[in-house]
Amino acid sequence: MAITTAELSEQQAALLEFEKQWWSLPGSKETEIRERFDISPTRYYQLLNALIDSDAALAHDPLLVKRLRRQRVARQKERTARRLGVSLHS
Repeated sequence: MAITTAELSEQQAALLEFEKQWWSLPGSKETEIRERFDISPTRYYQLLNALIDSDAALAHDPLLVKRLRRQRVARQKERTARRLGVSLHS
């Protein structure tokens, strides 16, 4: 599900805004996701991952989107290394 439109929906903009500031909110991130968006954390991350691949999200908040992309790549590398039994941190 690639998002290619030039404009973000209200929900998409809200997802990015939440991801930028969730750490400063009281309570757990999972609880905040359920309360704010009425979706499961799993669905939130599915939507967020599709969103950060879009040009619209990159145009909306380039610093946040680039950081989230870097974090995703780092997590993917760590998972692959674990699966192969290799240590990334010597």
